[in-house]
Amino acid sequence: MPVNQYVYFALSSRYTTAAEMTAILGLEPDETTVRGSRTTDPKAIPVLHRWKVVCREPGLRVDEQITLVLARLAPRTEAIAALARRLDAEEREGPSAVLEVVRRFNDEPGPPGHPDSRDGGTPPNLFGWHLDREVLDFLQTTGTVLDIDEYDMTPDHAED
Repeated sequence: MPVNQYVYFALSSRYTTAAEMTAILGLEPDETTVRGSRTTDPKAIPVLHRWKVVCREPGLRVDEQITLVLARLAPRTEAIAALARRLDAEEREGPSAVLEVVRRFNDEPGPPGHPDSRDGGTPPNLFGWHLDREVLDFLQTTGTVLDIDEYDMTPDHAED
């Protein structure tokens, strides 16, 4: 079964911009969103500023992707924790820091040569993953919530 997955760590705020978060942390994000920015349909207009460090490296288990993301964040753990506490106090709508895992099962395979492609090679086993003590400590220290989204992308054959 093909699995496409990625992981990201994000800080979100209604008031503090991603540029301000970058300046505070001294770490460039991989992706940002700007609250209220105009986008074309069908995308929704973001309700929050968001600062993200992302791993979309194909062929890695979720825990391996998380390790790569946290390796970049670890030197800034205390700054992230302080900023997350500040954002949480400003927002009062729940945690501003999230470690997000997104997995799509039965999704289309990647292009030829992609580790998840069906080009005759054996794809890596992406099932089963764990969070080690370092990850749990980071989540605790920074007040980060873990959010896991899993989607079954199997086409609906209900009409058959």
